[in-house]
Amino acid sequence: HDRHIDEKHERARADRDERQPFTHALMVEAGGWREVVTSFCMAVFDTCYGDMVEIDDLDGQLLRCLAVDGRASFSEIAAVLGVSDQTVARRYRRLRGAGVIRVVGVPARRSMRSLGWLLHLRCVPGSAMPLAEGLARRTDTAWVQLLSGDTEVLCTVRGAAAERDAVLARLPRGGRIVAVSAHQLLHVYVAATGGLGFLRALSRDQAAPLRQPVPEQQLRRDDVQELGELDLALFRELGMDGRTSHADLAKAVGWSESTVRRQLDQLRESGTLLYDLELDLPAFGFRAPTWLWLSVPPSELAATGAAFGEFPEVAYAAAVTGPFNLLACAVCRDEEEFYDFLITRVGSLRAVDRVETSPIIRTLKQSSTVLGVG
Repeated sequence: HDRHIDEKHERARADRDERQPFTHALMVEAGGWREVVTSFCMAVFDTCYGDMVEIDDLDGQLLRCLAVDGRASFSEIAAVLGVSDQTVARRYRRLRGAGVIRVVGVPARRSMRSLGWLLHLRCVPGSAMPLAEGLARRTDTAWVQLLSGDTEVLCTVRGAAAERDAVLARLPRGGRIVAVSAHQLLHVYVAATGGLGFLRALSRDQAAPLRQPVPEQQLRRDDVQELGELDLALFRELGMDGRTSHADLAKAVGWSESTVRRQLDQLRESGTLLYDLELDLPAFGFRAPTWLWLSVPPSELAATGAAFGEFPEVAYAAAVTGPFNLLACAVCRDEEEFYDFLITRVGSLRAVDRVETSPIIRTLKQSSTVLGVG
């Protein structure tokens, strides 16, 4: 089966030069869990050149494993999936080469003494895309997205108030931005790094062997590991490819391989370094990701946030400042699936007083500080 897929992929690549490439942007990454299904197969475009890439249930299982541990070896993943190392390597390289997945290494938010801020900008029609592109090029932003018909931009600012103010100070003047709201992240209930349950690939128990142990001494905001020159250089390289080998990392940063290996282990064990899986969600059939802004009584906030973490459609949920105190991102295949999620999942939460929704039109940047994939 793998050989058949590879042959189809190679035939599609053979005439690349005769076709015009087209651009794409990565969509929001999701997490959570759903029940296992027996078959999952679709054909998608290579988003760099328009080639067809076949996606099946084994690919979905591979992605779930990478979401649990983005740096797990092919042999470790093969043991979980019950296939050979060569099969896992071949599947990964095909998806990575097609530009539909990328593993990245990023600093944990608590290592920056703040969970960060969300900036929600409303713009006059036609001005949102240039604004979003400018924000995406910055190294202190992540998750830059166009919302609601190209009139809104949402982005995450890494760091505390000083970093937020630096981004706000560089926003363009001249009336193109009609409103700006800043929301501090207070607590994260669920994040996409927990897994890719929306693919219906593996259960939590099946993926458990790859799950990294929680660091014995969690970082406290008043006791944060300072990043040195080597750390920053490693983060720059891992932001482009989190699966770069120790040998290649050593060449890139100019340190010995043993030092690089030891430092990566230390960063990860301290909770400073996380690995994230970026996906081109439309390639996998998910075309209706949507942000939900919810108002919940403070006494019910923790329980409601935890409830969102149990919904398989929810990629992210956090308590925030502002008129809405709970923010969640739901990833659905289409509008009908999102409607069902809204009336059944969200409708079952009696503590929700008010909800507003913002469809994600396009995602220009995901969790890495570095643009570009594929």
